[in-house]
Amino acid sequence: MIRIVCLAIGYVFGLLQTSYIIGRLHGIDIRDYGSGNAGTTNMIRTLGTKWGLITFAGDFLKSFLAVLLVGALFGKTHGDILPLLKLYAGAGAIIAHDFPFYLKFKGGKGVAASAGLVAAFDPRIFAIALASFLLVSIVTKYVSAGSLTCYAVFFLMTLIMGMIGHFHMTSAHLMELYAGAFALTALCWWQHRANISRLIAGTESKTHLFKSR
Repeated sequence: MIRIVCLAIGYVFGLLQTSYIIGRLHGIDIRDYGSGNAGTTNMIRTLGTKWGLITFAGDFLKSFLAVLLVGALFGKTHGDILPLLKLYAGAGAIIAHDFPFYLKFKGGKGVAASAGLVAAFDPRIFAIALASFLLVSIVTKYVSAGSLTCYAVFFLMTLIMGMIGHFHMTSAHLMELYAGAFALTALCWWQHRANISRLIAGTESKTHLFKSR
C-alpha cells in the first residue's frame, strides 16, 4: 500500500507539464512543432535555450519535490526502505510526465523528470550521471545519445551502490530497487526508440544545448 501511495504522490506532481504550459503562453502547442515531444530538447529547438532551461527546471523540480516529500513523510516510519519509496515517487512523476491523461497521454520522454528523481534519490549518482550526459551531449551534439547514456549510468551506479551496501536495505528490497531502476531505464530507452533508429541511420537531429534565441 505504501508503494502505491508514493507512486500516487509522484504522479500528481508529474502532471505539471511545463513545456505545454509555456507553449500555450506563447500561443502554441509545443507538440505541434519540431519532434512533437513535450520536453526540454524540443523547447530548445522551438523557442530557444532560455525557455528550454525553464522547461527543464520545471520538469526537474516536480519529481525532485515529489521525492523530497516522500522522504519527509515516511523517513521516520519507513526508513528501512526509504530509497525504494523514493524511487516509486520519482517513477510516478515520470509516468505522469510521459503519459499525462489530460493531454491524451502524449507528453515528454521523462529525461528532466528523471534527473530530478536521481538528484533527490542520491546526489552522488546524480553527479556521475549528469557528467556523462553533458560529456556525450556536448561532444556528439546528440542530446538523445546523452540521455540514453545518462540512464544507463544511473542503472549501473544504482547496482554498484547497492552491492557495496550504500542503501542499507535487505536483499529482497535491493532486488526490487534494481528492478525499478531497470524498468525506468527500459522506459527511457523505449521512449527514445525513434531516436535510436535515427542515431543508427545517422539522421538524428543535432542540438546545441547553448543555442540562443
